[in-house]
Amino acid sequence: MKNIISFLQQHSDEILSDIKTLVAAESPSMNKAAVDRCGDVLRALIAKRLGVEAEVDQQERYGNHLKFTLGSGSEQTVVLGHFDTVWDEGELAIREEDGKLYGPGVLDMKAGLVQAIWAARALKEHNLLVGKRIVFLCGSDEEVGSPSSSDWLSQHAMGSSQVLVVEPAVAGSGALKVARKGTGQYQVAITGFAAHAGNNPEEGISAVQEMAHQVLFLHGLNDPQRGTTVNVGIAQGGNRINVVADKAVLGIDTRVTSEEEAQRIHTAIMQITPCLPGIKLDITGAQSRPPMRQSAESLVLMQRAQAVAQQIGFSVEGQSVGGGSDGNFTAALGIPTLDGLGATGAGIHARHEHILIADIPARAALVAGLMLGDADVTG
Repeated sequence: MKNIISFLQQHSDEILSDIKTLVAAESPSMNKAAVDRCGDVLRALIAKRLGVEAEVDQQERYGNHLKFTLGSGSEQTVVLGHFDTVWDEGELAIREEDGKLYGPGVLDMKAGLVQAIWAARALKEHNLLVGKRIVFLCGSDEEVGSPSSSDWLSQHAMGSSQVLVVEPAVAGSGALKVARKGTGQYQVAITGFAAHAGNNPEEGISAVQEMAHQVLFLHGLNDPQRGTTVNVGIAQGGNRINVVADKAVLGIDTRVTSEEEAQRIHTAIMQITPCLPGIKLDITGAQSRPPMRQSAESLVLMQRAQAVAQQIGFSVEGQSVGGGSDGNFTAALGIPTLDGLGATGAGIHARHEHILIADIPARAALVAGLMLGDADVTG
């Protein structure tokens, strides 16, 4: 690993430049044109650094998904990542300050993708990829639940020996992510009956009043002891202060640690009934990601990561987290999956989102060591 970390340290300025280039290609999930432009930038980076072209999975609504294959060995390592972000174009500026790089999606998770590209580049430069097959699966819609990429990811990951997810490390500790909650998204559309709030309020049926009842019910589904969270993150209703509201909508996020809890929550939400006479409800949604659990094989992968990190010169632990990722899908397939192998930093989905520049070479080297599989990494 000494040669690998030395190579990455020598090229740290180029790695940082590539990160800035990818971050500058802003890519809000629901803006297909912008996401595809970012995909073009990613394709150019990988062609330049690794000499491989993309297999493009064309999409109508979301950005196109990209697959890159390096080498032709019998055992396949998948590097899993996404290049869409939660930020609208122009919402955050890119800036470098006090050893940190700030910008939209820099931590979640464009720096992780670039670090993985350079990890593979380091191995290629040292002729360590002979007999190995590294596949980068880069989705375009992870931040909205991977509605168009989940089947595509599962199809191309099937049969892999390991999956390395280059989502960001745990903030503060730099820990890897060995387990994640399953996630779901739901919407409850409420229809009432409009009326003048002063002249004839008794003729109306308030969708906003119904919304209040349903928010209380939904939050009552929380069960901290089971690790279950139900959050109404969007509550919108009405359009005039002097009108009994005839429309309202709730957007709901769910997090669970088991399939049993996923079924309990799904059933409870889909069977919601109106509290007020005359109200109509339209309920849509599903549990979009299964829980990611640490299998015996994934534990071995975590232990290998700790051994590689020790050789590089740092220590790393594993941690369970509440957020979901595309690693949930590959873990559910029974493939050894390790998450949080991307950049270190803080501020995921927050305006202070940033990475720690000094950690870039070591985190890239960690991914390189894991790409080697069971090969000797002591050199």
